[in-house]
Amino acid sequence: MKNSRNALAIFVGFEVIQKVPPTLHTPLTSGSNAISGITLLGALVSAGTADRLSTVLGFIAVVFATINVVGGFLVTNRMLQMFKASGQ
Repeated sequence: MKNSRNALAIFVGFEVIQKVPPTLHTPLTSGSNAISGITLLGALVSAGTADRLSTVLGFIAVVFATINVVGGFLVTNRMLQMFKASGQ
């Protein structure tokens, strides 16, 4: 039953993404960056606790969330460059 749910989720996700027009990809990426920023804040809070395991896992989460945010902004910037006129 679980495998069929996963297959259905993959199919539905693929179909939803295919229906998004290219002009909406940049705003959606920016929204994803905002969500990753919230994740980064939560990771910072977790990394600042007294529990050693939480600190280590929080640090790992900070590293991955930072990579995700920076990468998202780079992708957004590159997508925005595609909409500029070639003479600029």
